[in-house]
Amino acid sequence: MSLAFDGWRLGAEASAVIAMRLAKLAAGDAAAMVEAQRMIAEKVEAAVALQSDALAGRLGTTPARRAKATIGHYRRAVAKNRKRLRRGR
Repeated sequence: MSLAFDGWRLGAEASAVIAMRLAKLAAGDAAAMVEAQRMIAEKVEAAVALQSDALAGRLGTTPARRAKATIGHYRRAVAKNRKRLRRGR
């Protein structure tokens, strides 16, 4: 698939996760607080892991390959969140 389509797909998948998270956060209860804290921790973790891969040269040798690997990295994180939020956790 093209890099543009992969980026678009990441955006669409992330939008779905954002909608699920907003619904959970809107409750304003203890579970919402846990979700807010989890969301920040997951974002930091994903960014640090990607930076580590980049510094170690694990993203590829061309700009296109690096971009594809970066999108793949975040798509896996988004998919993990979507699965967890669908289960209601």
